[in-house]
Order: sequence, then C-alpha cells, then structure tokens
Amino acid sequence: MVIRLVTFDALHTLLAPRLPIYVQYSQTFQPYLGTLNPDTLKRSFKTALKQLQAEKPVYQTGVREWGARWSGGPRWVRAGSCGCGQLFDDTLPTLQSLKQCNIHTGVISNTDTRMRAVLKDLEILPYLEPTLFSEEEGVEKPSREIFLRACSRVGVRPQEAVHVGDELQGDFYGAKESGLAALLIRRPGPEGEGEAKEADEDLSGVDVVPSLLDVVEKVKQMNSL
Repeated sequence: MVIRLVTFDALHTLLAPRLPIYVQYSQTFQPYLGTLNPDTLKRSFKTALKQLQAEKPVYQTGVREWGARWSGGPRWVRAGSCGCGQLFDDTLPTLQSLKQCNIHTGVISNTDTRMRAVLKDLEILPYLEPTLFSEEEGVEKPSREIFLRACSRVGVRPQEAVHVGDELQGDFYGAKESGLAALLIRRPGPEGEGEAKEADEDLSGVDVVPSLLDVVEKVKQMNSL
C-alpha cells in the first residue's frame, strides 16, 4: 500500500514553546504568588491538564473558560498560548521532502484554533492540509473519527496514511486503531523533554523515531515495498 498522507501532531512534534509552558505560567504568576518551584509546578501542571482534559474534552465551555479553569485564573492566555513557539530544526526539511515526494502533509492536534495562527506565523501552514484541531472538530485523539476525517479530506484510505506524534495513547495507538500506520517521536536530549511520555511507558512493539527526518526515510521504505 502506497503512503499518500502523513499527518503530524503539532506541539512537541512540529514545534515547541520557546520556554516550557509551565515556566511561562511561573513567570506570569510570579508577581502574585512569588517564585514557584519549577519541579513542583511541572508535576502539578501535568496533573491538572490531564484532569481537565478528562472532565472537559475538546474545550467544552469554550477555550477561554477552559484555560481559566486549567490555570486557576483569567491571565492564562498570555502564559498558555503557544504564540512563542519555535519549529524544531527537522520540521521544515521534513515537510519539504514529503511534498517533493508528492505526499500530502497535515496536522491533527488536540488543541484550540490559535494553533492555526501559530503555524501561519512559523510559515509552515501552506505545507499542511488538512489541519484538524479538536476544538473545531468536536472530537479529539485518540478518537477514530478525527483520524478518518483527515484521510477523507484528502481522499485517501486509512491504509495510505501515517500519523506522527509524541503521545503514546493519543497519537500512536489512536492512529493504529483507526487503521493508519503510526510513528512515535522520541527526540533524545533536551529537545525531547516536553514530550508526553510517562516514566513507566512500555514501548515494546512501538515504532519510534528520534527525528522527523526519519519519518521521510520510513515513508520511502513503505512506498518501496
């Protein structure tokens, strides 16, 4: 089966915040709460996000109220926005290489629609079609529906698509259970620190890539079989 579409998660796959989001929160709240311990805040941040995602999936009640509940106050937009994002060094070369191979590239992201503006500012939005954001779609990864919508919008079968992301359940297993091939990104060193990984995660049987450039090679191998 020839691969005709590669979709990517956005945050920590194509791009990263210039500062970790929990650090941005710490800086924002410092005038009100004083200096917060970064390690403690990081753990609390992760726990609070998981809880809110379970209670209010796909930004129920609206993105502003969702964010205010997450951060504990209305100033979340400045801290929580990904507007200070930066591309990984391998992002643009990967998108360009896949386009040169006549392969569609897109985004499937559990985020709100501000991400579209971020991708535009980073000058990669023209490479990404389709773009599916959970706030707009009303469904989120690992739902089968959001992966199938991506395939439908460019007219490919799930077997002709690969999804790449940093979340084991949402990205890798969500895509696999939807009939797509899947690759889990695990960058070594500091670049991989923001990825959604658990200390006890079991990666046996999981197809892991250390760089997006490896995605290009994997797709070429699939298409040569």
